[in-house]
Formats: sequence, C-alpha cells, structure tokens
Amino acid sequence: MGRPRKFSREGVLQKAMPVFWKYGFARTTLPDLEQATGVNKSGLYTEFESKEALFLACLRHYLDTRSSGALLMAEPLGWENVERFLEEAPSCAFDQRGCFSVNSMRELDGLPKEARKVIADGRARLNHLLRANVTAEQPKMDVNSLCELISAFFSGICIEANLNPDRKRARRKIRDFMQMLRAA
Repeated sequence: MGRPRKFSREGVLQKAMPVFWKYGFARTTLPDLEQATGVNKSGLYTEFESKEALFLACLRHYLDTRSSGALLMAEPLGWENVERFLEEAPSCAFDQRGCFSVNSMRELDGLPKEARKVIADGRARLNHLLRANVTAEQPKMDVNSLCELISAFFSGICIEANLNPDRKRARRKIRDFMQMLRAA
C-alpha cells in the first residue's frame, strides 16, 4: 500500500504557476518546481505525468480562475468593463508581471502542442466577452476590428509589464487608449 499523498493538486498548481510564469516553460527546471511546490519529482510525476502536463494544468488553472471574465460580465456591459479589465487583468498577481497566458505565447513553438489550443481557446473566450461589451456601446467602427485592437493592446501592455511594472504609466496608456476607443 502506497503512502498517502501530502499535497493537493490545487496547491501544487498555485505554487508551480508562478515559476512557469516567471521563467517560462523552457527555462523552468524540475528542481525549480520541486522547491516551489515542496513536492518531490516522484510526487509531481505521479500527479501530473510530466513537466508538460504540469505546465498545461497550470495554464488551464490560470485561465479558469483569473478575474477577467467577471470584470467583463459586469452589468451594464460597455467601455467601463473594458477599461477595468485592461487596468486589472495584467496586474502583478502572484508577484508576477503581465499575463501568464500572454507571456506563454512568447515561447509557443517550444510549448507542448496542446498549449496552443488552450491559449487559443482562452483568447476566444476573451474575445467573446470583449465583443459583448463593445457591441453594447454601438461604436461607429466595426466591432470585430475594435475587439482585435483591444486584444492586441492588452497583449502589448502585458508584455510591457515585464519590462516596466510602473502601474501609473500603464494607467495613462490605458486611459489614452480608452479615449480613442470611445471616439471610434
């Protein structure tokens, strides 16, 4: 009879995710993950099968638990939700910068193949929520084009947060971007 497990899957995900977030998939080592989670290689591989499986589980966990969905579903739908999303979603959660999903896109070719689908599905859900908010404002410009602009801007400020975590600077850019959107 095996020894009982002394860790929770959720706890491992919460501790491993910041490691992948900070170092990326390729640069994260098994010893990094063991140290962060407090679970040895055998325990990690029993629960997750491989480093790739653990990364995918962390990515799914992040996409399932981040607050952007709630921010973009608040009533009434519209520009205020989009602005709140842009201000809060890329904040430094877990002492990390930017967005874990956006950061992961930088090394897409080196990620497990399924990561592309997980990230694309997350982007599709985000786009659906953005579209509802933009549509509610009845803009003069094409809704899909505006959603693509918002998504590209979001990715840009998330990547920029890795270089410069100055929230005041980011808020100014978001305020200027929102002024442009409201006029569109």
